[in-house]
Amino acid sequence: MGLDTSDDAAVYRLNDELATIQTVDFFTPMVDDPYLFGQIAAANALSDVYAMGGTPLLALNIVCFPACLSPDILKEILRGGADKVTEAGAIIAGGHSVQDDEPKYGLAVTGMVHPDKIYSNATAKTGDLLVLTKPLGTGIINTGIKADLVGPEIMNRAIATMASLNKEAAGAMLDVGASACTDITGFGFLGHAAEMARASGLSINLYAGEVPVLPGARELARMGIIPAGAYNNRNHLGDQVKIEEGVTREETDIFFDPQTSGGLLIAVQPARAETLVKELHLRGVADARIVGELTPPGQYLITIQRGKQHDQGN
Repeated sequence: MGLDTSDDAAVYRLNDELATIQTVDFFTPMVDDPYLFGQIAAANALSDVYAMGGTPLLALNIVCFPACLSPDILKEILRGGADKVTEAGAIIAGGHSVQDDEPKYGLAVTGMVHPDKIYSNATAKTGDLLVLTKPLGTGIINTGIKADLVGPEIMNRAIATMASLNKEAAGAMLDVGASACTDITGFGFLGHAAEMARASGLSINLYAGEVPVLPGARELARMGIIPAGAYNNRNHLGDQVKIEEGVTREETDIFFDPQTSGGLLIAVQPARAETLVKELHLRGVADARIVGELTPPGQYLITIQRGKQHDQGN
């Protein structure tokens, strides 16, 4: 598996029992605390392995760092990343650093998976329901933090969300079974949902009223505190998204918002959807919800409607 369907990582079969997963991700700081930055960047890089149904094995540090900053700052970034990799059950096996004008940090991660148990964004089926495991709004809140418009409670909630691994979410998905998966990062909720729909040859109905959103994100969106990436994501999808009556502008801004270390978006058979949500909640993934459904291909890649129109078997 490679670039053909915009999947989250490359997968290479070694034999009938084992395939390797390879991914890389790094970025500039979104928080001031270097230890927390290291944790968030590591969780974000590890997420691609979880989205493919795999287990992280080895990670290599990728570091860009200015000579004008204290080495103690770099030490804390690396400590944050190492602690998060240890939490994932993987090993930091070295890395590479270069001098740069702005700090950047991330990981190249190798994972493993059985070749018959790989999850892709291209294997969703008509009628599948979509489960989202983390709330949206990290890009908007990070923009608000830079403008000194966010209090500590909202900031700490967003940081905890970004720093949390998708390990338990992936474990629930593997236990219950699902059709397809991707994670939500820089292209935003709608961008990654669109990739799943396009790769699977389907369309998606999303339920705006069911999508979990971080505290404070709606208020900031109403104020127009929107990162540039959200506008880029909106322009990229263009007329492929239909927004029905009753869906507000701030909601769509949040759906286009580029996420840092976002959750998994899981396509699951309707009969298993409620079981998956319950299992996610039992594993501490408290914000997980059913947020949409896969439909036959239509005029629009994604339709955003106010609420649910499916039968969950209740």
